[in-house]
Amino acid sequence: MNFGGQTPTIVVLKEGTDASQGRGQTISNINACIAIQDTLRPTLGPLGSDILIVGANGETTISNDGATILRLLDVVHPAAKILVDISRAQDSEVGDGTTSVTILAGELLKESKGFVEEGVSTHIITKGFKKAQQLAVNKIKELAVKIDQEDPIKFRELLERCASTAMSSKLIHNNSKFFTKMVVDAVLTLDRADLDEKLIGIKKVPGGSIEDTLFVDGVAFKKTFSYAGFEQQPKSFVDPKIVCLNVELELKAEKDNAEVRVQEVSEYQAIVDAEWQIIYDKLRAIEATGANIVLSKLPIGDLATQYFADRDIFCAGRVASEDMNRVIEAVGGAIQSTCSDIKPQHLGTCAKFEEKQIGGDRYNLLTGCTKAKTCTLVLRGGAEQFIAEVERSLHDAIMIVKRAIQNNFVVAGGGAIEMELSRYLRDYSKTIAGKQQLIISAYAKALEVIPRQLCDNAGFDGTDILNKLRMKHAKGEAWEGVDFVTESTCNNMDAFVWEPALVKTNALQSATEAACLILSVDETVKSDDGNSQGGAMPRGGRGRGMPRM
Repeated sequence: MNFGGQTPTIVVLKEGTDASQGRGQTISNINACIAIQDTLRPTLGPLGSDILIVGANGETTISNDGATILRLLDVVHPAAKILVDISRAQDSEVGDGTTSVTILAGELLKESKGFVEEGVSTHIITKGFKKAQQLAVNKIKELAVKIDQEDPIKFRELLERCASTAMSSKLIHNNSKFFTKMVVDAVLTLDRADLDEKLIGIKKVPGGSIEDTLFVDGVAFKKTFSYAGFEQQPKSFVDPKIVCLNVELELKAEKDNAEVRVQEVSEYQAIVDAEWQIIYDKLRAIEATGANIVLSKLPIGDLATQYFADRDIFCAGRVASEDMNRVIEAVGGAIQSTCSDIKPQHLGTCAKFEEKQIGGDRYNLLTGCTKAKTCTLVLRGGAEQFIAEVERSLHDAIMIVKRAIQNNFVVAGGGAIEMELSRYLRDYSKTIAGKQQLIISAYAKALEVIPRQLCDNAGFDGTDILNKLRMKHAKGEAWEGVDFVTESTCNNMDAFVWEPALVKTNALQSATEAACLILSVDETVKSDDGNSQGGAMPRGGRGRGMPRM
């Protein structure tokens, strides 16, 4: 069909859609990621600073945990969101290194920016980065030191060193000796088969000193809502029998749409009596088991509370599901959904039960549990924001200890492993020709961002210390890293600054994958639909003949 010799305008994307592509778009994405990196830079290391974040509802958070900061920043740039995702992935996979992985990914992009501006294909850059990452991971496996798990004393020392290193950059680093033993004890109580960290309960009670924090070798949960008669119940037992229920022990009014038709008043009384008879049968059945403590996920009403009080039985209803699961793990037995046919093997036991005042709250504590595969940390501290940061710090340390048990290979921290990998990759790059030599050398330079930033955050002369590190690593001193005590360098393996090798390998793999993914994006299409949802298209995924607006 003839259009008068003019090519018609073909509209594919709706009006208001913004489409940008090419080298400028790639550089724009890199700049956004570098901005994220700049935000997290000051928080790295034992002398890093914290960030105060004020949410939309006025809630304040003080933290130096990379994953927490990025989650609260509410990043909207589609490429920068990838850094948020790798930080979260690092947090869920190994628990620590969330700041390192983000800074490393940002530095890889910063090093690649010069190549992109000079017109080097992003495919060549990503190929070089992937090769360098593979070499680095293999080198970590070669260098990592295995700690023998057969010797319990040495193995415990390994776990304590790893926990101490994880806490060195946190708010609680001054109290790391106090918390290190607590964290290792907590993880070692778990079942070695799965090491489910969710079975380590963490309770927060404002007030008191941070060193008032309690380690409960068993379960502690806050006193539940109680009815009249509760104060008459005993609050302490030795070797009690414990029954855990998922049963409601309460007289309930019939639902609004229930209808009962009676002819005589006596029939109505029979219905009322039957309702009372049902709950009394349940209570007698529980009493017959010989249980001293009755816990239920569902309410225990005033009638049942008074009934148990008259018989010197302690009861607590509306126990949180996670607390009840940890009680079962600690005392044994099983949760019962009926009061009939409860057998002795369904009951649990512990050495001691007591109700104790902790700060402004009352807590129920079950301790001395022979079958314990769980424990509870009751955190104390002045401000709620402080206690919340202590919880995040302990979570990181717990995850590090867990990974050290599962994978007992360690490397030296404090920038030592990064400097050794940098030296190795720089030497390797000299053995190959072409653009790959420059790209692998750039990857090696990017790894130096970790020790350099550690020095900058501590106020040291980063250039001077990095020169010393390069010299020592060139002489074969593989574990030489930053020494924060003498403001110089030292052998961090001998100084017991240890980290699980898994933390470093996971951080390198995640950072490289994120950098390669961002470099592969060549076009961004933003739809102006009020939600500002953006889609990104990888290079090569768009047909060259795709109609433009």
